[in-house]
Amino acid sequence: MKTDALSQAEKANKLNGVTIPGIRETKAIAQEGFIYGLPLVMYYTSTYELFVDTTSSQYKAPIGRLTNEGRVFTPKDTAVITPNSDTPYSLMEVDLRVEPTVISVPAVPKPRYYSVQLTDANTFNYGYMGSRTTGAEAGDYMVVGPDWKGETPQQIKRVFRSTTPFSAIIFRTQLFNAEDLPNVVKIQSGYKVQPLSAYLKQPAPAPPPTINYLKANAEIAKKEFWELLDFALQYTPAGPEEVDIRAKLASIGIGAGKQFEMKDLSLEHKAEVLLGMKGGNDAIDKYIATGGAVINGWNVGSFFGDRGFYSGDWLKRAAAAKGGIFGNSAIEAMYPLTRVLPNGEALDGSKHNYTLTFAKGELPPVNAFWSVTMYDGKSQFLIDNPINRYLINSPMLPDMKTNPDGSLTLYIQKDPPGKDKESNWLPAPNGTIYLVMRLYWPKETPPSILPVGEGTWKPPAVTLAH
Repeated sequence: MKTDALSQAEKANKLNGVTIPGIRETKAIAQEGFIYGLPLVMYYTSTYELFVDTTSSQYKAPIGRLTNEGRVFTPKDTAVITPNSDTPYSLMEVDLRVEPTVISVPAVPKPRYYSVQLTDANTFNYGYMGSRTTGAEAGDYMVVGPDWKGETPQQIKRVFRSTTPFSAIIFRTQLFNAEDLPNVVKIQSGYKVQPLSAYLKQPAPAPPPTINYLKANAEIAKKEFWELLDFALQYTPAGPEEVDIRAKLASIGIGAGKQFEMKDLSLEHKAEVLLGMKGGNDAIDKYIATGGAVINGWNVGSFFGDRGFYSGDWLKRAAAAKGGIFGNSAIEAMYPLTRVLPNGEALDGSKHNYTLTFAKGELPPVNAFWSVTMYDGKSQFLIDNPINRYLINSPMLPDMKTNPDGSLTLYIQKDPPGKDKESNWLPAPNGTIYLVMRLYWPKETPPSILPVGEGTWKPPAVTLAH
C-alpha cells in the first residue's frame, strides 16, 4: 500500500499545460525558488505600498514623483523593515521602460553627509551619488533601463544602468539635531528627478503600457508569495546567472506570464511547496544569524551590493532583503547587527537590562557618522517609547555623559535608568531586541571595520547590566 501511495504522489501533475515535477523535486525547487524570489517579492510589496496603493498608510507619491520626508522615521513607518531614523529620506520609484531619468543634486557642503542609492527590482545596488562617491558639488546624473541605447547629453556627469525597468531611488540627508531640520528641508528641495525628455525640454515619448498591479502588503505576500513572484518576474529580466533557477521555477508553473495559482496544484504538491518555503525561510534566518563574521555577539557581514557582488548567491541576497531591504553596500555603510549576547542568549528587554560600552578612543571609525538603533525583535520596526528616542548616534555625543575613564556606556533597557543616565538611554521593547549599528562611510584605513569581518575595529559586546 505504502509503495502504491508514494507512486501516486510522485506522479507528474499538469498545470497550465506544464508537467509538474514529482513531489520531492517540487519541494527542492520551492525551497530554492523561495530564496531566489523573496527579495523580488519584498521589493514589489514595499514599492507597491509606497508608490502604487493610494489607500495604503505607507503611500508617498506616484511612480515618477520624488517625495521628501522632512522628518526622520518613527514606529508608524512600516512599509520597509529596519528603517533608519538618522537621515530624513527622499524616496521615489522610476519607470525606465520608455526613457531614462535624470537626477540633479545641489551642492551639499561638508561635513553634512548625503547619499543617493540606486536599487533596482532585483534589489541590486547598482550605483551611488553623494558625499563618498561624487563629492559635495552639484551635478546631473542619468539612470537608464537595461535595454537603453541612446545618446548621453554632454552635461551628464555619469550614467547608471539598472538591471530592471523599475528602480527605487533613495536619498539620505544627514540631520545633526532637531534644530537642523530646516537646513535638511532646504537641501531636499534642491533634489530634482525628471524624465530625460523633460530635462532636455523635448516632447515626451509615448507612455509605456499600463500595468494592472496585483495588490500587495506583508500579509498578502505571506499567503500569495508565488502569485506575487510570478507577477514580479515580468519586470525583472533574467541575467545569465539566473537562467537555471528561472527554468526550475517554470517547471512548477512560475514565471513571466505563467499566472501561477497555488489552488491549481495537487494536495501533495501544495504540501511540498509549503515545506520548501519553510526550508527556504529557515535557511535565510540561519544566514542572517551566521552569514557574516560573529564578533563579540555582533554579526558583521557584507550583505548588500550589485549583480557582480551577489554573483548568483541568492541566499546572501535573500538574507540582505529580510535583514533590512534597501540597505547600503558595505563601502557606503556597514551594519553590525545582533539579537544576542556573546554567549548566544537572546536579548530580551522584558527580562534584563543591558549596557554597551565603547572604550575611550574606540568609537566606530567613520568618515560620516555612526548610530545604534533599537528595533522590536519580532517586527523589526522602531518601537514606541516615552522619550521618542529610537537610536543613539554620534551627533548626540556632546549631550552624553562619559565615564571617568573616558569610555561611553549606553543603557539598553525598557524602563528609564534614572535622570543621571537618561542622556545615554536607548529605550528597549518589552520583549526581544534587534540592535543595528550603522557606520556611514566607514574608514578604510586602520582602525576600520573593513575589510568585512577582518577589520582592526570590532564592535564591543552587549553585556548584562550589573
